[in-house]
Amino acid sequence: MNLKDELTVLKGIGPVKAEAFAKIGIKSLEDLIFTFPVRYEDRRNAVAVNRLVPGEPAVFRGMVVRTSKGPYRGKRGSLLKVTVSDGTGAVEIVFFKGGYLDKTFVRGRCFDFFGTPVSGKTGIQVIHPEFAVQGELMTGIVPVYHVSGALTQKDMRNSQKAVREFYKDASDSVTPEIEERYNLCSLEHELEGLHFPSSRRHYGEARYRAVFDEVLVLQTGLLLARTCSGNGEKGVALAKGRHEIEYTDKLPYTLTKAQKRCIDEICRDLEKESSISRLVQGDVGSGKTVVAEAAIYKTVACGYQAVLMAPTEILARQHFEGFKRNFGEFGIKVGFLSGSVKKSERTEILEELKNGEIQILIGTHALIQPDVEFCRLGLVVTDEQHRFGVSQRIKLKEKGENPNLLLMTATPIPRTLAVIFYGEFEVSVIDELPPGRIKVETKCVRGRRDECYSFVKNMIDRGQQAYVVTPLIDESDGLDVRSAGEVYSELKEKFPSVTIDIVHGGMKQAEKDAAMECFARGETDILVATVVIEVGINVPNATVMVIENAERFGLAQLHQLRGRVGRGSNKSYCFLITESESETALKRCETIERTNDGFYIAEEDLRLRGPGEIFGTSQHGLPDMHITAMTKHTDILEKAKNEALNILNEDPQLSEIRHAVIKSRVAELFGTDFKLNL
Repeated sequence: MNLKDELTVLKGIGPVKAEAFAKIGIKSLEDLIFTFPVRYEDRRNAVAVNRLVPGEPAVFRGMVVRTSKGPYRGKRGSLLKVTVSDGTGAVEIVFFKGGYLDKTFVRGRCFDFFGTPVSGKTGIQVIHPEFAVQGELMTGIVPVYHVSGALTQKDMRNSQKAVREFYKDASDSVTPEIEERYNLCSLEHELEGLHFPSSRRHYGEARYRAVFDEVLVLQTGLLLARTCSGNGEKGVALAKGRHEIEYTDKLPYTLTKAQKRCIDEICRDLEKESSISRLVQGDVGSGKTVVAEAAIYKTVACGYQAVLMAPTEILARQHFEGFKRNFGEFGIKVGFLSGSVKKSERTEILEELKNGEIQILIGTHALIQPDVEFCRLGLVVTDEQHRFGVSQRIKLKEKGENPNLLLMTATPIPRTLAVIFYGEFEVSVIDELPPGRIKVETKCVRGRRDECYSFVKNMIDRGQQAYVVTPLIDESDGLDVRSAGEVYSELKEKFPSVTIDIVHGGMKQAEKDAAMECFARGETDILVATVVIEVGINVPNATVMVIENAERFGLAQLHQLRGRVGRGSNKSYCFLITESESETALKRCETIERTNDGFYIAEEDLRLRGPGEIFGTSQHGLPDMHITAMTKHTDILEKAKNEALNILNEDPQLSEIRHAVIKSRVAELFGTDFKLNL
């Protein structure tokens, strides 16, 4: 077998199972080997049933005493409850929609279980535990992988065992010289330590090496991308002068000191001979848009064009309406471009853009299409930067002669990561909220859902609006998680006089935009949604945010969702509904209850979840760094960055045979949609 072979060469993996693996990005044996666990379970010691503690995962054994079946929320499928005893006590095992398992749990049979106990109405329960006939449950330090759909942990673990003998053949991006220089273990030792750790030390050595490897590849690619971006090279230099004051002096409100400081920093940059790149970080509601507007005004006043790219059409349209209103009195023409613009209108827009008649263009990803040509592009702005990849902003910059670049994000980035991911950017921080901004009151709700929705109804009766966010679009057989469809149906039945709509990622873009625009116009009282509303909707009259199964969201995501309310003059509320007893989940909720400081929340999110969620890396241009705990290995960051610089100084094109693997991994990581000088 070869590591490039498809998974079907492994015993037990046919076309159907291979397709399930492919859906999570695993197509070859090599993909499988480099798919690392997201966490581990300590199953070394079984616990007596009478020693089970709510919230603490445990292995326990027991004999089936009785079973009972009943309806599951009145829908298709049935609830199965299994009572097991080990002589010290009894515990109830619950399977939602698990009626089909009643033939498995025959009275008198003995099983091993692994799960997290919770406090139920009749005593301790364990929901959907992993189970096996006694003696067959996997024990020890057990890896847990990301799986979905038809894939199970058992499938993943068995497959990893099957490829274990090929670890020695895996391609290594770390050369022997680098291994020796930094006292790193071998790749084979790393793979063994991550998939099958024999001890804490073994895992620690493997993890350290894996972190170094990931950051080395990432930094090599980012350094190459920075070379392509033209940062620091001769670019668009604007005329000196306080042009931006003409714009800010006409605003109907006073800027905060932080906003003024950021505008000064950016405008000084824009007057430099070299192309500049600056990242503007500001918490939800801090007023980043007006900072960008001031920079855009200066750019246009100096005879150049500016472009702003937003991740969603509704956010882009909101910017367009605001820019058209704000810049109209200065005689500045603003254009809009998205995938939904009609062909005839698009043709006219492109012509006006090319001849310079359109001075500011607002849009979505449609802006990076090849036929979009500017006359004299001076400034590129991306809003909600974490939603875009490196390649997308480079493509947009290539529309001009090395224009200046301004990135805006409402997802605060921990300083540790900002240095690594945005090392070539100057950073401006808007660390002050406009006066009069009312703090959103946040409450964690456990077991009082009806009270929560009664509050929602009271606020609607006062003429205000509410969001209800769920983690899933539809019900899942394997998860007791509230779905958007389920909540939408329940609320329609509960509040027949209330206008309720739904929006989720499974809808067409036009349908999503229509639903959100109706809500923005006040035609909808309650908008049930998934995280598609995390950015891109500004409704000052919306004063209540309800988040179902809050334990399913990361801290940064909860903070962003909460930021959809509290945008008007009325006091706003956020309710985090959870039934989880997980210590981590409860800490998350407590953190959100306690603070509205996005920078503190970002640091906590990094500590609890890693950098993937903060940067949206799995979809937006950076790797899924699921084993990199940067807060614990900050020493590696600088070492790997220096090593990447050494590699590129010695071999700028990565053309030497010893760098073939890292070249391949960089190309795979950053994609082929832009050149990395390779």
